Amino acid sequence: MPPHAAHASAHKSAPGIAAAIAPAQQTFAARVRSAIAWRWGTQVGAQIITWTSTFLVVRLLEPSDYGLFAMSQVIITALAFLNGQSFATSLVQTDRLDERRIGQVFGMLLLANGLLAAVQFAFAPFAAVYFGEPMVAEMLRIQAVLFLTIPFIALPNEWLARQLEFRKPGQVNMASALVGAATALVLAWLGWGVWALVYAGLSIFIARAIGLTVAARLFVRPVFDPRGAWDLVSFGGTLTLCQLFWIIQSQSDVVIAGRIMPTHDLGLYTQALFLTLIVTARFIPPVNEVALAAYSELHRENRPLAPYFLKTARLVMMVSAPVYIGLSLTSEHAILVLMGEKWTGLIPIVSGLALVMPAFALQLICSPVTNAMGRPHIYLFTSISGAVLFPAMFAWGLLAGRGGGAMGLVHAWWIAAPVLCAITLAVTLRAVSLSPLRLAQTIAPVAVACAAMSSAVLAAKALVPITSPLAALITHVAIGAATYAATFWLLYRGIVRETWALVRERGDGLPQAA
Repeated sequence: MPPHAAHASAHKSAPGIAAAIAPAQQTFAARVRSAIAWRWGTQVGAQIITWTSTFLVVRLLEPSDYGLFAMSQVIITALAFLNGQSFATSLVQTDRLDERRIGQVFGMLLLANGLLAAVQFAFAPFAAVYFGEPMVAEMLRIQAVLFLTIPFIALPNEWLARQLEFRKPGQVNMASALVGAATALVLAWLGWGVWALVYAGLSIFIARAIGLTVAARLFVRPVFDPRGAWDLVSFGGTLTLCQLFWIIQSQSDVVIAGRIMPTHDLGLYTQALFLTLIVTARFIPPVNEVALAAYSELHRENRPLAPYFLKTARLVMMVSAPVYIGLSLTSEHAILVLMGEKWTGLIPIVSGLALVMPAFALQLICSPVTNAMGRPHIYLFTSISGAVLFPAMFAWGLLAGRGGGAMGLVHAWWIAAPVLCAITLAVTLRAVSLSPLRLAQTIAPVAVACAAMSSAVLAAKALVPITSPLAALITHVAIGAATYAATFWLLYRGIVRETWALVRERGDGLPQAA
């Protein structure tokens, strides 16, 4: 079908598709501002719901329940890299879009996820044997349903992302978070144990699939003929490989530790990792989704991406660095207040992991800019680097590192995350024509403010001991936040005003380089 004919077909059969292909009427800055506000804002709302549920459920379940759940998640995550999400992402980056190409992506998603659901169902008994936990097989069979929902989540989600439309997906995420939270709380209260976690996850996926399909109003027939979709297959295939190596990197700790550490200790580590990945796993992906769509549109217009990347890096570090440094400083009281006495084993693990997470956060925001430039091979290189580095360090931490156990995994993070960050920045900055010094100058104010915050909190701990965990947590958080804000206001007032102007929609809204 010729391009003009395909476009005309889209107009006739799917007005929503034609409208999205047409140039947007809103200014780019306003659309990005709205996208960030909705995507990040609703993510915060959804996470508040999830955290509230988690901290209530964690008091009803045992660490061993989370250890079992982590074992099943390893298998699901290991298969998920083949779920076709990357092919849906190609719709955001491509400059050629019509109804047939969207149908081709839908067909890929249906085939891939139907096969994955069957594979997981059949593989479940072998996973149970590997971990020595028969219940893992039952869990995996039920969780195979997750893959059947993916086509109805990925396609409408990426379709809306291309339009920088994040209001509707955000509302759906909020609603599905409520469904999952209610399911987890009710089942945990009724004594379902680990099954509360299993069915809560299922309910979230099913709710998202229904909600996004309705919100996007993207009703296309699947096309199983791949002709004319090589660019989508190539781009999506490279990102799929990246996802494979990401799975190896992110799941190797549980895979290695699952055969060495007791289930109780593994549950402590996975919960500590959940807490310390709150920003990187929950708030950075929304930023990256908006960034990929925005960078892609800018790149199609042949505009330089370096100033926008610097702005993104500074904003992400302004949020993530103080959160993580503060979590490390207050982990003892935070764990006691939020999770109770039986989780005191989390304290040193959380404190140690939080220290290195700012470097991990900075590394994670690099891939959208190079992917938007049509250079996913850079992301592939850094993904391979992480897939080699992290498992090697986890094996060292568990088997050869001082102390071993959960703290051995923490020590592995201390080495692997900064090294991978340095490797990723080296290739990314070269691609966008930025010098390391320029990036360092951009995020230096964050480092200065975090140093001042740490000094103030440590001084408060030493000079005024507080016995009540709740009172100590509130006091130290208040001191840290006030010191961080005061440092920016006194030393970097221009950055504060620029950020405030962006939030208030003043000026052109375009990022500046510094």
